[in-house]
Amino acid sequence: MNSTSTSNNVLEVKNLDITYKTSLFHGRSLRDAFIEALTSPLKFLMRRPQSLELLKDISFNLEKGDRLALVGVNGCGKTSLCRAISGMHGEQKGIVVNGQIRAIFDTSVVVQPELSGTENAFILSNLLYPYFSKKQRKEIAEEALEFSELGEFQHSAFKYYSKGMKARLFLSIISAKPCDLLILDEVFNGADEFFNEKITKRVKEMIQQSSAVIFISHSADLVKEVCNKVIVLDKTQIVFEGGTDEGLDFYRKLNKK
Repeated sequence: MNSTSTSNNVLEVKNLDITYKTSLFHGRSLRDAFIEALTSPLKFLMRRPQSLELLKDISFNLEKGDRLALVGVNGCGKTSLCRAISGMHGEQKGIVVNGQIRAIFDTSVVVQPELSGTENAFILSNLLYPYFSKKQRKEIAEEALEFSELGEFQHSAFKYYSKGMKARLFLSIISAKPCDLLILDEVFNGADEFFNEKITKRVKEMIQQSSAVIFISHSADLVKEVCNKVIVLDKTQIVFEGGTDEGLDFYRKLNKK
């Protein structure tokens, strides 16, 4: 992944392929594979690893002001594409990003259950805002804790939090600051109805203040509300790129077949 700051484009993806190598035993047990390795070692070693082609020849651009919804059935490669763009798979040919990226997937993987909500808030602020100073990250964590309305529960161990309380903490920190390229993958999952209206407003403001956004959501209403472009992924390729209403209509018709 390359980065420059001289283009009006925030993101350029050109002829991107994503293929995963898989280690399959073709329905055999581990015991059968072990016997084959002993009886026919050359054949076993020469066996070519299988691969899964997830995305093929993906090309699109995002400019300042673009809010793109990635739409497709589960397993079509939406999250894998976003992970590649964010650099989680290492340097990737065909991807050029102008500016800083913040990609929000599953923040719970870095949470320490034995620590308090306050302590985990500081961990998350350090993870999500590495370009900010230590003082700024501290301020982000403190402001997010206040916004989350966890009250005295912020001092309790995270492992005792309900699903809604966890979502409050995550979303409050996630939505604290805009950036150049914001990637949001199902960020509203788990938010309780009493907090949802408040956090939805805050996330929408963050989206509007960011230069460009990639948004993954199964909510057509949210896509219509925050996005101005849609890309539909199907069978490894982009099958539609255009406006939100047309894109969502295309996706519905595609899945009625």
